[in-house]
Amino acid sequence: MKISIKQFENRSRTYIMGFAVLFVGIIGAWDYVTGYEMTFSTFYLFPVAVAVWFAGRLCGVVISILSVLVWLAGDFANGYHANTWIAIWNASLTLAFYLIVVWILSNLHALQAQLETRVRQRTVALTQEILERTRLEKELLDISERGQRAIGHDLHDSLGQHLTATAFACQDLAEQLEHKLPLEAAAANHLVKMVEEAINLSRTFARGLIPVEMEAEGLMGGFQQLAENVSRQFKISCKFECHHPVLVRDNAASLHLYRIAQEAVTNAIKHGKARHVVISLAADPETIYLKITDDGTGLPEKMSGSGLGLRIMAHRAGMMGGEFKIEPAPGGGARATCQLPAGGVVIPETHGAK
Repeated sequence: MKISIKQFENRSRTYIMGFAVLFVGIIGAWDYVTGYEMTFSTFYLFPVAVAVWFAGRLCGVVISILSVLVWLAGDFANGYHANTWIAIWNASLTLAFYLIVVWILSNLHALQAQLETRVRQRTVALTQEILERTRLEKELLDISERGQRAIGHDLHDSLGQHLTATAFACQDLAEQLEHKLPLEAAAANHLVKMVEEAINLSRTFARGLIPVEMEAEGLMGGFQQLAENVSRQFKISCKFECHHPVLVRDNAASLHLYRIAQEAVTNAIKHGKARHVVISLAADPETIYLKITDDGTGLPEKMSGSGLGLRIMAHRAGMMGGEFKIEPAPGGGARATCQLPAGGVVIPETHGAK
């Protein structure tokens, strides 16, 4: 008969006591068959231990007393004739030994229960702390994004309109001076060009702060605009590849993916000195794949650890239930990849490849 500790877990006290009494009876019968010359007092510790561990200290005491009585009854039934006081002395010592075991096991069980309770409480506290930290981090990112959007709208609407009005005024002034003061008119035209450059610059900044439109197609448009802006600003080749349309309907996911790509491209140019960067977007019914590959000097050692930019990119991916990693590219340079569940994504007609 194979006995496992799991058999006694979640059992009633009556069941435990019944098992212990039965086992005491089995040991007592065995003790009786072998005669009083051989002692089996140690074997009675098993039902005693089971009783105290799974049914409590009082049950352990009861089984201890029962074990001593059965042991004595078996010896006397086998013809054991000894001084009564000697028998009482031996029985008392055995019972004392059993009770010491009961006391030790009951204290150990109580200590284990306390430790398990503390572990559960600590686990609950850590879980709540992690959830609260995640909530705060998400709220901080949301606040940052809202602030950037507000600045972007101000740049586009307020400053952009003001600069446009200034350009028209300068243009009007140049037209008035064209026939009377040609030199001053040329200076006014130069001023118009400078204001127009400031308008374009403010629009570029605004696009960086509010990059993704609310429509599902906005992410692909944002990546295309990002590639064009990077190519123009840094005088390098930056391309966006998306062989099949990937329509992301989750605005938060779109913004996180855009920011990850934006940070990865910046790292490739700033740290890797890349001259060619490719932003790839693809999806299948289960997963979205974002990949940024460059031909730079590879992954700098100072970036291989836990830099702030890498932590933010990994955190953004984690908030969407995805994974982020950056590693050396097979042909040289570096490759940053982000994979996340494709919830809220529509892949028209055909599926993108990894």
